[in-house]
Amino acid sequence: MQFIQISGRSLLAVFFLTTWGFTLLAATPASDLRVNAGRIEARILQLGTFGANPGGGVSRVAFSAADLQGREYLMALMREAKLEVTVDAAGNIIGHRAGSDPALPPILFGSHSDSVPNGGNYDGQAGVLAAIEVAQVLFENHVVTRHALEVIIFVDEEGGLIGSKSFVGHLSPGVLAEQSHAGVTIAEGIRRLGGDPEHLDHAAHRSGEYAAFLEMHIEQGAVLDSEGIDIGVVTGIVGIDWWDMIVQGMANHAGTTPMDRRQDALIAAAQLVLAVNRIITSEPGAQVGTVGRIRAEPGAPNVIPGRVVASLEIRDLSNARILDLFARIETEALGIARATGTTISFRKSPIHETAAATDGAIRNTIANVARRLGYSSKRMPSGAGHDAQAIASIMPMGMIFVPSVGGISHSPEEFSDSEAVARGANVLLHTILALDGNPRERSLKPEE
Repeated sequence: MQFIQISGRSLLAVFFLTTWGFTLLAATPASDLRVNAGRIEARILQLGTFGANPGGGVSRVAFSAADLQGREYLMALMREAKLEVTVDAAGNIIGHRAGSDPALPPILFGSHSDSVPNGGNYDGQAGVLAAIEVAQVLFENHVVTRHALEVIIFVDEEGGLIGSKSFVGHLSPGVLAEQSHAGVTIAEGIRRLGGDPEHLDHAAHRSGEYAAFLEMHIEQGAVLDSEGIDIGVVTGIVGIDWWDMIVQGMANHAGTTPMDRRQDALIAAAQLVLAVNRIITSEPGAQVGTVGRIRAEPGAPNVIPGRVVASLEIRDLSNARILDLFARIETEALGIARATGTTISFRKSPIHETAAATDGAIRNTIANVARRLGYSSKRMPSGAGHDAQAIASIMPMGMIFVPSVGGISHSPEEFSDSEAVARGANVLLHTILALDGNPRERSLKPEE
C-alpha cells in the first residue's frame, strides 16, 4: 500500500495481488469530497427509533435501555466506517482511524447521542452521525490523513457533560452518586455501558495529547434559520451559574393583616425578578438572566407568603461578567429587602459551567471552508452548553452550527433539514482536512 500526496490532493494507490495481476484504484481528490446527505438523514431517523415516544420525539436518556441500543447501533456504523472502536472508563465511545504520521497528535471530533426526556432527533445525534459520515467518506474514497482521527460519542451530555468532563479529568467524584434520568446513579450507569467509574483517571487526558476538537451541532436557536444562513461559526460557549434567591418575610393571615403592615415575601420576590430583568438588559451584550422557578411558602391562598425561594441563572461568554451582573443584582436586592421589610439572601448552586472561547485559528478555518464550499456563515456565540465546553480546557476547540427550524430544540418538534445537516457535515469534513495540513483548506488570513 502506498500513499501519495500531490499539490494538496491526497491520493491512495492500492495494489491487489491476485492470480490475474495488479489492479490500481485511484481515490477522489480530497478537495472534491462531499458527504451523503440521504445516508446521514436515514441514520438520524434510525437512531431516533431507539427510545421513540408514541406521540413523537425520543426519550433516549443516558444509561437507559434505549441508550444502550442506540450505542450498539452507532458502534456498528463506526465499524462499518473501518474505525477501531473502544469504550473508555467513563463510557465514552471512541473510534480510531490511523494516520500516516504516528508522531502527530490525533484530531478529535464528535458529539453526544443521549437525549433529554421527550426530546428531539437532532440534538447531539446529528453531530454524531455527521462525524461517522466523515470517517466513512474518507474510508470510501481511500483518503488517509497525516493525523490520526478519532470520532467520539460522549456519554450523558444532557446530565451535565459527564463524558466530556471525565475525558479532561474534571468530573467531581461526588457526581457519581447522583441520580440520572434513567433512575440509576451515574456510577451505576457508567458500569452499564462497560465503563469503570472506580478508575475514571484512565479516561482522563492532558493538554498536548490531541491536536484539536471539532463538534458539529444544531444551533438550538432561531438565528440561522430566521436569517437564512447556512453555517454558524461558534465564537464561544457561555458560562452558566445558578443561585437560589431566598426571600424571608412573615407569614400572616391574609384577611386580618392590613396592606401597610405586611412583610410579604412574594411582593419582594416579584420586585427582585423585575430587577434581574432590568439589570441583565441594561447594557448591550449576549448575556442572559432567567428566573425559571419560584416557590412561595406556605402556598395557601389565604396566607401571606412568608418565604419565597426562586432560581437565578446567568449566562455569558465572560465568567467575570457573570459575577459582575450577579453583584449588581445582589446590591439591588438589599434595597428591595429594606423597602419591603424582608431579608434576601443568595445560595450558590453547585451548577457551574465555565465559559469557553473557541480557538481563533479554527474559527477562521471554519469560516474559510464554508466560503469555499459556497455556504453563507455567521460568527455567533452558543447560548447552550456543549461537550466542547469541557474539552476546550485541554485542546484547541471549534464548533459548527447548522440551522434549527423555528429555533425549536429539546422538543419532539426539533428539526433540521437534511441538506442543512449535510452542509454542516461537509464543513466538518473539510475543516478536518484543513487542520490536517491540506494547503487548499488551511486558513491563512487573520481572523475577521
